[in-house]
Amino acid sequence: MQEFMIFIKTKGDHLEGLSPEQQQAHVQKIGVYIGGLMEAGKLKGAQPLDMKGAIIHGNKGAFKDGPFNESKEVIVGYFHIVAKNLKEAIEIAKANPMFEDAEGTIEVRAIKQMEGIN
Repeated sequence: MQEFMIFIKTKGDHLEGLSPEQQQAHVQKIGVYIGGLMEAGKLKGAQPLDMKGAIIHGNKGAFKDGPFNESKEVIVGYFHIVAKNLKEAIEIAKANPMFEDAEGTIEVRAIKQMEGIN
């Protein structure tokens, strides 16, 4: 098994345009999705991220307030999963119910295993 990070990216808060009822239904769908990953032994961790943050850029430590880059797309959450290979990790990512309720991008990246680093 290999470890992967799945980064959920949207243009701002993807729940903002949903009614309270739609938000609740979305949260329930995500709960079912997470429960299925846990039951299958595929989930190591998952959390939404706060919309506030900072981007540190440049070689002199200059920083810019807010997690926003030029594309306006921000990482709003992550899943740390285990999968047989990249193909399976992509299928896990495609099953995320975020695509049913919002427009966004999911990035799937394998975690490199390096000697001496936990």
